[in-house]
Amino acid sequence: MLSTLARVATRRPLTVIALWVLFLLLGFGLGTGVFSRLSDNVADIPGTESEAAARYLDDTDPAGESITGVVAGGAVSDPGLRAQVERAVADVRSLAGVAAVPDPYATRGLTAEDGRALIIPVTLEGGLDDAAEEAAVGAAADRIRLIDAPEVHVSGGPLLGTQIAERAQEDVRNAELISLPVVLALLLVVFGGLRAAMLPLVIAVSGIAGAFLALFLFSEVTDISVYAIQVTTMLGLGLAVDYALLMVVRFREERRHTEDVAEAVHRTVAAAGRTVLFSGLTVAVSLTGLLVFPSVFLRSMGLAVAAVVVVDMLAALTLLPALLARFGGRIAPAKDRPEGEEGRVFARLARFSARRRIAVVATVVPVLLVLALPVTGMTINLGDAQQLPAGTEARQLYDTVDEHFPPGTGVTPITVVLRPGTDAATADRVLALSPTATSRELPGGTGVVRVQPPGSVDGEEATALVERIREVRGDAPVEVTGPAARLVDFREMLAERAPWAAVTVLAGIFALLFAFTGSLLIPLRTILTTLLSLGAALGVVVWVFQDGHLAGLLGGEGLGALSLTAPPLIVAIAFGLAMDYELFILARMREARQLTGDDQEAVVSGLRRSGRVVTCAALLLAVVFGAFMTGGFAPILQIGLGLTLAVLIDATVVRMLLVPATMALLGRRAWWAPRPLRRAHERFGLHEQSPAPEPPVTTSA
Repeated sequence: MLSTLARVATRRPLTVIALWVLFLLLGFGLGTGVFSRLSDNVADIPGTESEAAARYLDDTDPAGESITGVVAGGAVSDPGLRAQVERAVADVRSLAGVAAVPDPYATRGLTAEDGRALIIPVTLEGGLDDAAEEAAVGAAADRIRLIDAPEVHVSGGPLLGTQIAERAQEDVRNAELISLPVVLALLLVVFGGLRAAMLPLVIAVSGIAGAFLALFLFSEVTDISVYAIQVTTMLGLGLAVDYALLMVVRFREERRHTEDVAEAVHRTVAAAGRTVLFSGLTVAVSLTGLLVFPSVFLRSMGLAVAAVVVVDMLAALTLLPALLARFGGRIAPAKDRPEGEEGRVFARLARFSARRRIAVVATVVPVLLVLALPVTGMTINLGDAQQLPAGTEARQLYDTVDEHFPPGTGVTPITVVLRPGTDAATADRVLALSPTATSRELPGGTGVVRVQPPGSVDGEEATALVERIREVRGDAPVEVTGPAARLVDFREMLAERAPWAAVTVLAGIFALLFAFTGSLLIPLRTILTTLLSLGAALGVVVWVFQDGHLAGLLGGEGLGALSLTAPPLIVAIAFGLAMDYELFILARMREARQLTGDDQEAVVSGLRRSGRVVTCAALLLAVVFGAFMTGGFAPILQIGLGLTLAVLIDATVVRMLLVPATMALLGRRAWWAPRPLRRAHERFGLHEQSPAPEPPVTTSA
């Protein structure tokens, strides 16, 4: 297969390039339409009680979504301001699609006790289609913003989702503007020439186009989260650079042995292309664990990110060879270096770790375990506008309400649906659980109880109240929904499905690593060391963003919990990325072992010849992830920090110290497999061609 791709790329390079140009136009033309389709409903899980109750209310409740306006910054009793607010309330009430707007001066709790802020809640009619709802929200928000006051903010409900989507689009654009020039500058340092440095960026742009197009296509059949844009773009950009860097470095090495560009491309695809293929497959398999969860958000993220990985892999295996075949003759071969000079630092690290293997393992493993300790206290929540940067309107509204009103004001209540047939005693037990509970009747005999939870919308008090309501209802047809109920259902879903997701991913990774190495022990060692680095990275994220240590340095703050989007995405993506560097190193170790038959020296040679690529790739990927952390959106800060740390810890401490130490401990046994499996691997495994001989030794003048 790889040889076929190489032949097509070298014989028809312009055709391959033209097809990819068409793909780019499609991705940046059609694909960017996904920005208008993003959803912030990440906790919805089909089939759960909270989702079923929410859908039932959508069909039966005449009241629909709501948005909130806040006026602050001066005395709200001022006659001029009061007249403006009353006119605005009257105008909004008359808008099509608006069901109710209470008078903030006559309704208890809507005017702050300090007299310097008031809330204008706007309830929309139920059953509005998307266009009618958008029109009503836009008109109501625009009218409230016309109030002449020091502070006027409007957000909440569907408007909050729109504001988050706009922020996502802005963050992606800014991150690309920051990361691409920095990546280009680093590539210029690595390659020492503009032509070679531009090739990884071409593949990266292809990855971004693929991200947009994949998300747009998936949006036709499922909801796409606002987080998908940032996550898929950062991963698509980073992996594209990784794969292209590996291929271009190998191409320059092959050019030392032949002046025939086509032959150099063939040898590059046969050797480095195999690594890229297996790397792409392992990252994709790591993301299949997300498909085990019934959550629409996790499944759509898994599919979208896996699609982007496949696009990056295909671009590296088709577009890049075509570009090398067409323009590779202008790229200088890698410089010959005196024997022992190439990768000298990495060779020394490998020899040190191999000689001091027990000391290295006894030091590194406990340190990583200590870093991972905060994971034991990790908790997740839905989050609210507090996750947004301080300058956004939604966050300003949140901060204003928090400053002027009692705790819990504006918090979305827990909604209890008492379907027909619910006895009065059950209804009384539910109402008795909270002094803030209110009830009303819907058409058809359905009762709705709303309970204002103490604290935050999804804090411990709110989730405990949801569980208590579900306990006291007995067998009555009573359902609980709202953000707190969704969070309870999401946590239960994670606890139930996480073991199955882990088994699926680990089995797939084990099979791919066996196909790559022909060993049973190397996959096991790889999985264990990767879990160590992943646990350490996630532990630091918990320590920073949940516990609040040093969060301010990163533009965030301690929120008491991680966003429910962060842990599953960090685990799935970081696990796949760790396989990248493992495969880069194992490929070189395998080549050296085939040439020399010396297991210990193969470890040193493998790290010597791959260490520079792994280090550069990790640095470039860290730059990409770091650029996405400049937006200040808490979930992306958490994901960005987790992935950055996972990459850096894995590419340095684990791959440069722990891998050679554990390989030295295993010795020849590292490559062991039972004879039947070894024969099956020799017969059916995808093998690279024999590696090119080492360049002739040159001496300094």
